[in-house]
Order: sequence, then C-alpha cells, then structure tokens
Amino acid sequence: MGVSVPQSPPSSRFASSLVTRPVWLVGILAALAGAVTAEAFTLVARAAGVPMAAAGVWEEKAQKIPVGAVAQSVVLWSIGGIVLAVVLARWARRPARTFVVAAVAFTVLSLAGPGLAQDTAVSTQVVLAATHVVAATVIISILARRLSARDADR
Repeated sequence: MGVSVPQSPPSSRFASSLVTRPVWLVGILAALAGAVTAEAFTLVARAAGVPMAAAGVWEEKAQKIPVGAVAQSVVLWSIGGIVLAVVLARWARRPARTFVVAAVAFTVLSLAGPGLAQDTAVSTQVVLAATHVVAATVIISILARRLSARDADR
C-alpha cells in the first residue's frame, strides 16, 4: 500500500508558477488571456444578435467589426499596461497597488471610446464597453497578483 501525496490542482500550480515568472512574460500571458476572453464575449454578443458595427470617434459611418479585431485590439492596448507593470515592478514602492489604481483609471477612460462612437447602436456600445471591462478584469487581476508577489519580497 503506497502513500499518496496530496497534490494541488493543475490550475493552482499554474497560478503559483506565474508569481515566479518575469513580469513581462506574465503580462504577455495576461494579454493573451484577456484577448481570448474579450473575443469570446463579443462572439456571444454576435450570436445574440448584437450588430457589431461601430464608428470611431472621428468617423461618421459605422463599419463592421471583424471577428478577431477585438482580440487584436486588446493585445495592442495591453502593451502599454505591460510596460507600466514592468516599470512599476522595478521602481515603485507598492507596485501592485499603483498598477491597479492606474490600470483601473485607464480602463475608465477607455470607456469613452464606445460611449462617443457615432452611428453605433446602443447595444453595440454597451457590449464594447463591457468588453473593455471584461478584458481589463482578466489582465489587471493576473498582473496585480504577479506584482503583489513582488510586494511580499520587499
């Protein structure tokens, strides 16, 4: 009869391994997770009949948002957040707290985009704003956890 050693589930092992990885790598993984989640969210909205067409702030006519564009946008805009996280990890006194405050503020500012989009259905504006929040929640929480490990090291 062998002795069994209790093991943590794979998801908690993965999460605990993230706190030992470089901040930039965790940021890339967080951006990818946020992009996939946001794109899945918009795919559900499309399936529910939300017209995914929007006009940019300086455009007058709405254009169809292609599948994959949301994920691409999340990855692109996440670069700034990753750079911020790396800088804060290096020089901030409390990097996790500072990152969360700054990232939430930038997320709130980003909600102006869908709100100001002309020639865009209200349902589309709501979905796009919710997509900003969904992506930010995923990315900010993962990076904040990684940065909080840095706080504990000090």
